[in-house]
Amino acid sequence: MEFRIGTAAIVFLGSYFPLSLILFAQNFQYPMLSRQFCWPLRQGQCEIPLGAPIFSISMVALTLFCLLVTIFSLNLIKPTQDIEVVSAKYIPTDLMNYTLPYIVSFMSIEYSDTGKFVGFVVFLLWIFWISHRSGQIILNPVLIALSWRMYEVEYKFPGSDAKHSGKALAYGHLTTGPFKQSLVQAIQIIKP
Repeated sequence: MEFRIGTAAIVFLGSYFPLSLILFAQNFQYPMLSRQFCWPLRQGQCEIPLGAPIFSISMVALTLFCLLVTIFSLNLIKPTQDIEVVSAKYIPTDLMNYTLPYIVSFMSIEYSDTGKFVGFVVFLLWIFWISHRSGQIILNPVLIALSWRMYEVEYKFPGSDAKHSGKALAYGHLTTGPFKQSLVQAIQIIKP
């Protein structure tokens, strides 16, 4: 079973918070910093030093919100099922799918250039669809930076010798031994 489309979209968008900051910085009009500060903002008297302020601010806010929802949701999960991890193999993240949009952003993408921006959005939608269909949405480099890691685990339940295997997301390095797990769609969240 894969992530529902809404959940996958939140995780995916949260992973691009750093990209939204890069685009925000690229759309900032630095020469306007030499002007005197103008407050309160009045139509025609003050200017916001952004090429496309609505898009720039909205994208930063949206991706930050999605990242915070992802982190908050992962922290809210309280695993209750006891398991014993027999083996855990770290699954490295495929950074190519993740870094391509960053590379494209440095090819002069601007929110005010409608054609390039729409093309960039189509590109991101395509990357999202591929990541969603391949089950790799949770292989999120931003989560890795926050110490979450994906593992291929072999485990057993207490009182049973039958071994099971699956993918697990764990905070920090996962070792063998007793843990608690909770199944979130097809991914186990494992915590001590």
